[in-house]
Amino acid sequence: MQELRDAGVMLRLIYEAMKKKGVDTDAVFSRLGVDESYVYTDQLRTPHSAQLYFWQALEDVSGDPDIGLHLGQLLPAYKGQVLEYLFLSSPTFGEGLRRAQNYQRLLSDAANTDFFIEGDNACMVLDAACDDVRRLKHFNECFALGLITFFRSITDDQFYPSRVEFEHSREQGQEHVAEVFGCEVVFDAEENRLYFPVSLLQHTSPHAEPELLDLHERFASEQVARLEKKDIVGQVERIVAELLDSGEVTLDAVAGRLGIKPRTLRTRLTEAETSFNQVLAEFRYRLARQLLATTDESIDEIVYLTGFSEPSTFYRAFKRWSGMTPIEYRRTAQGKDAMVDAM
Repeated sequence: MQELRDAGVMLRLIYEAMKKKGVDTDAVFSRLGVDESYVYTDQLRTPHSAQLYFWQALEDVSGDPDIGLHLGQLLPAYKGQVLEYLFLSSPTFGEGLRRAQNYQRLLSDAANTDFFIEGDNACMVLDAACDDVRRLKHFNECFALGLITFFRSITDDQFYPSRVEFEHSREQGQEHVAEVFGCEVVFDAEENRLYFPVSLLQHTSPHAEPELLDLHERFASEQVARLEKKDIVGQVERIVAELLDSGEVTLDAVAGRLGIKPRTLRTRLTEAETSFNQVLAEFRYRLARQLLATTDESIDEIVYLTGFSEPSTFYRAFKRWSGMTPIEYRRTAQGKDAMVDAM
């Protein structure tokens, strides 16, 4: 199974809220093994599983047990992205919501939002594929507030929630959460859900334009297609991980495991703007960094686990990748490196 990733815009919005809140962003990113320039990496997509490390680092550095809720209050509206344009150029809010469901992957590979009507309320089920993230208090509360802020921005402040349900538990602060959301909030629910008056589905957009809507849908489809082309990278990485200890990590071997011809694999990787050697090198580098930063494995064992034939080859490669020897890197990065580089 390939690694699920979130669009970099999610991290950028939270970063802006962190600065407004006065959080020590340097300390947070240092814990994660990246610097602040990482936030603005072109076409950034961060590992969905890294949400766990990210929010723990934020809580530790800020000392705020409700940091997700408080950053959610400060999130800027999600702007300038194709999903916003889809909403604005759709005739109604409900139409925009239905169309956006087809392109959730532009926000996150893990997004699986469902939508239905229940009496006087419409309901969005805010599902994340990863169970641990789905029950993560900070992520849930921040994401729900960000969604509400976005919906308000595209409905001229007409949107408001009527009820919110969260899977996570809360031992205290329930009333404060309800006050922030401005509606009833339920915890220990079966699903993360956002309810709002069904009448809001008919809210008309003053920016509705059929020709623009067609253009925005085409653009959204192209962006999803580009992500799908890059899925091959995740598939190759999964097989590389399985083959590393055998020493048979070749394009032919990986293609055979995928059930395709080597030439086809080479072409698909080219379409994903990479190559087999680049994917292999980046995977080895990422694995080496994680092992050095988060384990006590010996260098000899890491050489074996990363598929190198001898320590000297590994040392030269790591120095070329990072500008440091493995020992120097381990000394400076122990306990870090939760956020791995985006592909």
